[in-house]
Amino acid sequence: MFRIGVDLGGTKTEVAVIDSAGQTCFSKREPTPRAYDSKIRLIATLVGQAREFTGSDSIPVGIGHPGSLNPATGLMRNANSTELNGHPLNTDIAAAIGQEVRCANDANCFALSEAVDGAGANADSVFGVILGTGVGGGIVVNRQLIAGHGLLGGEWGHTGLPWAQKDEIPGPECKCGLHGCIETWLSGPALTDDHLRRASAFLSPSQIVAAAKEDHPGAIATLDRFHDRLARGLATVINILDPEVIVLGGGLSNMPDIAANVQQRLPKWVFSDQVTTRVVKNHHGDSSGVRGAAWLWPLE
Repeated sequence: MFRIGVDLGGTKTEVAVIDSAGQTCFSKREPTPRAYDSKIRLIATLVGQAREFTGSDSIPVGIGHPGSLNPATGLMRNANSTELNGHPLNTDIAAAIGQEVRCANDANCFALSEAVDGAGANADSVFGVILGTGVGGGIVVNRQLIAGHGLLGGEWGHTGLPWAQKDEIPGPECKCGLHGCIETWLSGPALTDDHLRRASAFLSPSQIVAAAKEDHPGAIATLDRFHDRLARGLATVINILDPEVIVLGGGLSNMPDIAANVQQRLPKWVFSDQVTTRVVKNHHGDSSGVRGAAWLWPLE
């Protein structure tokens, strides 16, 4: 039994065929075109190649994408790939490939992948975290994605930073129009901006990590602030959801010891005498998105 997953990213689009054992049997990546119609054509082409590999035209297809579909209108919204917004993505892809598709936000797909057979496998509840160009999340309970009534489940990146300090108020302006969203503190660009504000040096996240390894005090302080803010943000998630496992993903999840550093800080903020939620790094890396898209169709 096969499932086809497609990860529609801002710079690349990937297709994969996953078998019932969770093995990737076929995969291919192509640069993502800018124009909306070109994106649809690329997805149709990649799905066609995946079908050719399986020898069948009736394989279930799942799509991971930025933003979310508004269930009231059927149109895309909140995608950082703004060409998607205002279009009926699932309907257009279904028409292009000639079959029904299931679509979900890319962070939701990440969470589902890690909950099914990744770092959160065998856990009853998983919160998946994306720390990259943006900040997102997904909720999975008993291997079922909890997308929410309005398909906004897991959008913790656009909540305010908890227990904000005086120098964190009102916070940086967010692309959503508000100030101080978690995304403005915990994304890759936010980490660079924070270091620039406090250390007067423009460094990428990887350069900040390298400087900290060389015992540069400004870089060490920047990472300490980042870990503290991440712990505060995730403490609120724990207070509301109490997940068994939190899986960290996105480019910043590759920073050394990030999971351990956050785990150590959680007891200060979680409303409990004991923190039982485990914070772990992802297992499938940047393949989690396409794998989670395939798992939108559960195996019978």
